[in-house]
Amino acid sequence: MRTVRRNAAAVAAAVAAATAIVAAGRARRRRRRGTAPRRHPVSNLTRSSRNLELARLGMGVGTRFAATSARKLFASAERRVELDEQLKLRTAEQIAERLGQMKGALMKIGQMASYLDDGLPEPVRLALAQLQSNAPPMSAELAAGVITEELGRHPDELFVEWDPEPIAAASIGQVHRALWRDPDTGEEVAVAVKVQYPGVGEAIAADLRNTDLLGGLLAYNFSGLDPSEMVAEIKERLTEELDYSLEQANQQRFADFYRDHPFIHVPAPVPALSSSRVLTTELATGATWSEALTWPQEDRDRIGETLFRFVFRSLYLLRAFNGDPHPGNYLFQRDGTVTFLDFGLVRHFSEPEVDVFVRMVRAAVHDNDPAAFRAVVEEAGLLRAGAPVTTEQVREYFADFYSTSGADATMTWTKDYASRIVRHTFDNTSPVTQYTTVPRTFVLIQRINLGLYALLGDLGARGNYRRIAEELWPFTQGPPSTRLGEAEAAWLSARSAGESVGPR
Repeated sequence: MRTVRRNAAAVAAAVAAATAIVAAGRARRRRRRGTAPRRHPVSNLTRSSRNLELARLGMGVGTRFAATSARKLFASAERRVELDEQLKLRTAEQIAERLGQMKGALMKIGQMASYLDDGLPEPVRLALAQLQSNAPPMSAELAAGVITEELGRHPDELFVEWDPEPIAAASIGQVHRALWRDPDTGEEVAVAVKVQYPGVGEAIAADLRNTDLLGGLLAYNFSGLDPSEMVAEIKERLTEELDYSLEQANQQRFADFYRDHPFIHVPAPVPALSSSRVLTTELATGATWSEALTWPQEDRDRIGETLFRFVFRSLYLLRAFNGDPHPGNYLFQRDGTVTFLDFGLVRHFSEPEVDVFVRMVRAAVHDNDPAAFRAVVEEAGLLRAGAPVTTEQVREYFADFYSTSGADATMTWTKDYASRIVRHTFDNTSPVTQYTTVPRTFVLIQRINLGLYALLGDLGARGNYRRIAEELWPFTQGPPSTRLGEAEAAWLSARSAGESVGPR
């Protein structure tokens, strides 16, 4: 578990930032409409009370974390263990009432926003970053109680070995390591058991009812847009994350698709040990994101290529997008192999929806046909039909999103590019922006621009991404251009023939 630091200040800052964002968004909308602020004393008081209660909650919890961390600095090893035990959450009421907001939607928003670097104001980004993982785990007894309630037996009875100490704690659940005997083979299998925090569903539901906060955060980024479709899409996806049965189905689909892949690994679920609040999968090992960032550039180049191939291979062939490109959801090997974890936030697309994505990239990059591109984005609802902007202005506005695969040459992903894409997406000075919106189909797809590209920039990944993209585009299906491409081409060939390419 990571050391907990500066939580009180961070949570308070996040609350203050969120409140300021809401106010700023309202002010901008009023200025655009040319209307004065309306006065509703009762509703304003209610809203203020909610924000004050949220601030008190964050400060209370954050102060407790910070105080415990300070005491641990001068404590013996035995005393540190004792302090950690005191900090653990032991009842559902503690989670739902005291930490619900941190472990619910706000924490997820922090994960979505905090890795955008310069895309958000620094105080807001740093405050949200504290919400990624700085929440204490629930106690061993409470976790065991959830498993007993869900699976009918205590973990000591279900598993050959059970580690009561979690190896990871996230926004909705925490993960334990265990050893399970497969009844079919008799073999002992190392597994990861994700246990949902009791009461977190109610906490997230409460968060999502606060549409001012969620909509305000979105309105800050999508400055000139009506965030209603985005809010609705995010609400639906976050609500789905609470159902581990759905996550199991998502993960099984990806695991089946990528079975025997040479460098993409998705741990298979164990249905017999899973339920709506417990998800058991194969235990995966590998280096963390922070470790991978210290590796030689050649290793990071392979990692970047794997992330890119996973996203677009899944989108074009599987017609599914794992919408949480967060560094905590990956484990890495130096040969470029990446293990992909956490399939709670998955968007499935219809064939016509994917066809729109394909026609957009074909017109913009492959055919270089601005008129055809404009027709597609208008059809998709991204641009208002007949908007009083030139086709050249439309081309210029969207060109940045495709520039990395535009030239047949080696390029380097940079943090500056990722941040520029974020700023460009929300640039109110462009004559095109005021006529654009983000339909529900595109909400999670925007995470490619706002998440994947940021990760590739952190890696400083290099490569000829035009040729890599041509391998992935359905209308080109180009020849392999890298060693990873050659390995994937062999896997695709064997997969289409119904054969196995052997063990990983």
